Amino acid sequence: MSDRLKRRVKEFVRSVRPEDRFHFVRDYRKLVRTLIDRHPYDEAMSLAVGGNYASTGTLLADILIDEGLRDGNALMDLGCGSGRLASALGPRVSLKYLGYDIVPELLEYARSKSPDGYEFRLNHSRRLPAESASFDFVAAFSVFTHLLHEESYLYVQDAQRVLRPGGKLVFSFLEFQVEHHWSVFEQTVEATRNDTLPHLNVFIEQSTIELWAAHLGFETPVFVQPGEAGAAGRLGQSVATLRKPADSDR
Repeated sequence: MSDRLKRRVKEFVRSVRPEDRFHFVRDYRKLVRTLIDRHPYDEAMSLAVGGNYASTGTLLADILIDEGLRDGNALMDLGCGSGRLASALGPRVSLKYLGYDIVPELLEYARSKSPDGYEFRLNHSRRLPAESASFDFVAAFSVFTHLLHEESYLYVQDAQRVLRPGGKLVFSFLEFQVEHHWSVFEQTVEATRNDTLPHLNVFIEQSTIELWAAHLGFETPVFVQPGEAGAAGRLGQSVATLRKPADSDR
């Protein structure tokens, strides 16, 4: 390939809009706009994050508080959506909060439901635009369930960088060994057959997460499946907690 052609290819790639370049941006922008067209706005904002806005937000807040989230901590909420976690945390914990999402409408709604000091930013990249060792927690609920493994790994890798020593990455995931997660797979197969799948549904096994953690310098992950004790056991998805070692120099 000639240098001239290489330059033209690079220029074309830079000119492509993020919603056209990345499947997760394209899929979710389309989904949110469809929901807004079909439902009252508050209902659309709830459905965009799976419904049960207030109760699920409270449960997600409970999970992080169980993991040690406390006053004065810095939390990054990856895939913050329409703010169900942020709105639930606001009255309970005094935080430095930063939420990232890929849909402007969701971010605007999240701002309207959250304390004034909370920050919300649009991020289409597959990295976390933040300084190294600047957060105590990174949360990613119902995010890696819709990404390719390579994309999830990039976020996990960057979470290790932005976490302070002793900080935690807490995320939810789907796994085949959980019996009721199989129905999600069956629904995904049927939607794929009928070309009606609104977005990817991706399963990650615990052994894969353990391998990621080992390669990236996290401690051995802690897993909670649906039905187990604690707030995490009440969530429909499994939950993984990856802790950055307290003596980490990464």
